[in-house]
Amino acid sequence: MARKERPMLRQDYVMRLISEMVRTLLRLIFRIDMNSPAADLLENDEEQETLQRLLRLIDNGEINEAENQIYQMTEDVQQKELKLALIFYAYLNEKSDEYLEQHNFSREEIKFGLKNIMERYEIHGFEEDS
Repeated sequence: MARKERPMLRQDYVMRLISEMVRTLLRLIFRIDMNSPAADLLENDEEQETLQRLLRLIDNGEINEAENQIYQMTEDVQQKELKLALIFYAYLNEKSDEYLEQHNFSREEIKFGLKNIMERYEIHGFEEDS
């Protein structure tokens, strides 16, 4: 029985780690608190529409497609796209392990994607090796 609980504890840890990384980055870089609804964190209608489109993709199980779009959007390394990416990963991180697994995604992939975005924006100091 202990063996079954260990992966679940690991997933809970990864979920909390991702959540705290996103909250801290939003607070430090943009001076905003994640307690606000996601759309309220974005400054204009175009950004809000883009976020809603990405979140719909997640909700429809098209997580890889949504993440591909995030990578494309952040190629220019603009601050507004960083904010969008952080909100995207925070939303994705709220999905259950079962939902992620059902759509061929994992909590570790969320962590990996978030780390890739941080590297792209040269944000350091949040690395975690476990």
